[in-house]
Amino acid sequence: MDDRVLKEYDTTTSKLVGLLSSLSNEQLNSRPANGSWTAGQIGDHLDRSYNVSNILMGTTEVTKRAPNQKMEEIRELFLNFDIKMDSPKAVEPTDRPIDKKNLLTSLKKKIEWVNQNCKDMDLSKTCLDFEIPEYGPFTRLEWIGFNTVHTQRHIHQLKQTIKYIKA
Repeated sequence: MDDRVLKEYDTTTSKLVGLLSSLSNEQLNSRPANGSWTAGQIGDHLDRSYNVSNILMGTTEVTKRAPNQKMEEIRELFLNFDIKMDSPKAVEPTDRPIDKKNLLTSLKKKIEWVNQNCKDMDLSKTCLDFEIPEYGPFTRLEWIGFNTVHTQRHIHQLKQTIKYIKA
């Protein structure tokens, strides 16, 4: 189970980096429509949200349920593209232009940290330092799964944005 979740995370984040890498700085900062995020802002939002990975190293306890129990519910919610979601203020992207090189460097560093550190980590442990109110505490495995489907959701959004800016 752990290997599949980590492989899906790696595949998904590689796809994200590839899509963002394919854009020029100008394209990265082109707004597809009023009120929409630019491709750069989508990347910035994900970069900010990846800071949650720090909790994987925080306080944990032995999990008293299946360590992947919440993953299907998270997947169903985040991969339902008919639902409009609002971003928490803490991870809202900047309104300033995004520098492609800086964005990609930061994303790659955070992604690599997860890929390297989680290989030897007990992913079944429950993280206690932060929780999403609607779900309660996640296991390390569920946090990685959450980051994966959250990224997949925004890859869908990014593809729509790229279609518009390259049209």
